[in-house]
Amino acid sequence: MPEIVDDYFQPGWRERVVECAACEWRGDSRAMTLEPHEDLSEYLCPRCEDIVLVVRHPDLDRVRAAAAAGHPEALEQLALLQEYLRSRGADG
Repeated sequence: MPEIVDDYFQPGWRERVVECAACEWRGDSRAMTLEPHEDLSEYLCPRCEDIVLVVRHPDLDRVRAAAAAGHPEALEQLALLQEYLRSRGADG
């Protein structure tokens, strides 16, 4: 069963070593194959392609909360989201 990361802004999930339940490969997300989807990203084992890690994408409220807490990546994402919303005439 894959590990689930519900909080994208949780520190350390990219570097944390996890083990593939199917083939016992061990490594972190940077060594895995990324399969992005609309609401989440799946990270696949580089050896057997089993899903090892599932990371839920943050919604706008979570990005805003993390940015308000000073999270550097959230601050960058919020700036991009606000620019996108402005370009579409939406309130950001």
